[in-house]
Amino acid sequence: MHSLPLVSHLSPDSIIAWRADGVVTLRQFLAEVSQLVARFPAGAHLLNMCSDRYRFSVGLAAAIVTGKVSLLPSTHTPEVVRQIKAFAPDVFCLTDSDLCPVDLPQLRYPALGISLPDPLAIPQIDSRQLIAVVFTSGSTGTPQPHPKTWGALVGCVQAEALRLGLLHNPPCTIVGTVPPQHMYGFESTVLMAWHSGNALSHAQPFYPADICQALAAVPTPRVLVSSPVHLRALLDAGLTLPEIALVVSATAPLSVQLAHDVEAACQAPLLEIYGSTETGQIASRRTTQTAQWQLFPGIKLIETGDGVRACGGHIETLTAMSDLIEPIADEHFLLRGRIADLVNIAGKRHSLASLNHLLSTIPGVLDGAFYMPDETDHDHITRLAACVVAPGLNAPHLLAALREHIDPVFLPRPLLFVDALPRNSTGKLPRARLQALIQAHSPRKSA
Repeated sequence: MHSLPLVSHLSPDSIIAWRADGVVTLRQFLAEVSQLVARFPAGAHLLNMCSDRYRFSVGLAAAIVTGKVSLLPSTHTPEVVRQIKAFAPDVFCLTDSDLCPVDLPQLRYPALGISLPDPLAIPQIDSRQLIAVVFTSGSTGTPQPHPKTWGALVGCVQAEALRLGLLHNPPCTIVGTVPPQHMYGFESTVLMAWHSGNALSHAQPFYPADICQALAAVPTPRVLVSSPVHLRALLDAGLTLPEIALVVSATAPLSVQLAHDVEAACQAPLLEIYGSTETGQIASRRTTQTAQWQLFPGIKLIETGDGVRACGGHIETLTAMSDLIEPIADEHFLLRGRIADLVNIAGKRHSLASLNHLLSTIPGVLDGAFYMPDETDHDHITRLAACVVAPGLNAPHLLAALREHIDPVFLPRPLLFVDALPRNSTGKLPRARLQALIQAHSPRKSA
């Protein structure tokens, strides 16, 4: 059996996190993990909905050391929660909110004491242990599970930390604008901190002023882990930014102009990370210097008749990539766009086939289709549109029904009511026809 430590911090008094009340040492972190373990119910599956990043990390660690599996769906709509419960009937929810709406047995994150273990023992975890299941949407709307082992996740974040230059430099503090429940945030703001000797900030800032406040609350050097949408909003706000050593971005490719603007405003390099839920992170680039992505060590891309597949390194099985990729050399590639059916909005993915299926299942809907406009600007959120044939229904009713099943970022804006969809003789709906229909109706019938 090959084991890896829960965290790679060597000194019991090394700083593993910053909370609102100050530093958290490795010794204190492990003590709180132990206390939370004692309060866990018997279920083997955990839905960790803590919004405080430090509390999320304690919950994750407690689950790992007790052999529980953390479930990470892309959204927490009522329908997804029902499907998660069907997937794991013993699942319980760990929350730090007084008003958690999830219909599952709940454990409220407790007030933990300050008793410290002596001597300190860092748990050793079997590299083959399943510690998380991350979900993506399937073509029928049922979440598709992607199991993640401890060894694969540690290998991924250690490769990321090495590429970002965070392994052998003075310890830094990682401030993230992306939630830890998202695959990118899970890896880059929690697991990477554990396995690079750095600390994480408890904060989950969203608005520009909150991002500045979260950065100012921790010491230098600081690493900002963010996304194109958050970075654009941060620059547009025109605020004075605290000192930043490195900016990391993912969830969608940055425009070259925004990358230059971010580096100028932050006076720091910006590195982009590329990956997927299925593969984890596999490549990076300095966007101001090159359009090419460089693969992490050991990762390989294989061209097949139906696309490109990734393997090697921390990727445990040959995995199809969901983007259009053009390999340049053994270690480099270019992104040429997305596969037509896949929608990526603010780092959340869904297939158009799945969205169309969900729309068709709403009582009263005779026909309907979602439409994704061309993404001409990755730095701003592109909104879906939809056309629907639904006599007798109205937009509020339809949107409420969709909200039960999909994340709000996928709700159509606009939602257009039409008499019929321009399907061809075989029943297919060419994208060009749907685009023309939306352009013809949007000015007068948008919801």
